Formats: sequence, C-alpha cells, structure tokens
Amino acid sequence: MVETKRYCLALDLKEDQQLIAEYETYHQDVWPEILRSITDSGIVQMEIYRTGNRLFMIMETTGGFSFGAKAKADAANEKVQEWEQLMWKYQQALPAAKQGEKWMLMEKIFSLK
Repeated sequence: MVETKRYCLALDLKEDQQLIAEYETYHQDVWPEILRSITDSGIVQMEIYRTGNRLFMIMETTGGFSFGAKAKADAANEKVQEWEQLMWKYQQALPAAKQGEKWMLMEKIFSLK
C-alpha cells in the first residue's frame, strides 16, 4: 500500500459573483498541462470546495511530495505560470498571507480517530 499524506489549504476569491462563476467554469475544464503538472508532482487526489468567496483545497500526495519541488517545477513551466496569472484575476490572498502567498496551508486541529 502506497503511503499518502493529506494537506488542506485555503484561499479567497474576490467578492464578485461574476468572477466567482468564471473561476468555477475554468475549474470544470482545467487545462491538461495543469492537470499533468499536478499529478507529476506527486499529488494523487485534489478537491476544491467553496463557501461564499472562501476556497478550501484537500490534496492527497505520495510520500515523496514536496511543496518546494512543486514550486520549482511550476516556476519553470510556462503553461502553469500562464494559468496562475489567469487565476489571480479571480483570487485574493487571505488576510494573514505573506507577500506573494496564495494558497495557505491549514493546521489540523481535530480528528475523530
């Protein structure tokens, strides 16, 4: 059995219903190069949920996944950079985000297990 790790991240969308609808439309047909960059990095499952303008992402990764390696690969991938620039039209950083930080890693505070 392959060991996986779960990460949860949050990000806000701009408070504009038209922009939120456009963002969701893009995520119904994500570019194949973006999907490939996600799976190539060791992410085996990803889901994004929305309430209001708040987004919540759940990622399941292989044991060898690294945020640093993913960031480096994304920086070198022209199509990923194009996607990220396009998505920033819809996104806004969380109030606690550092300069340039988008998706923020969440801390698990409860588990039923």
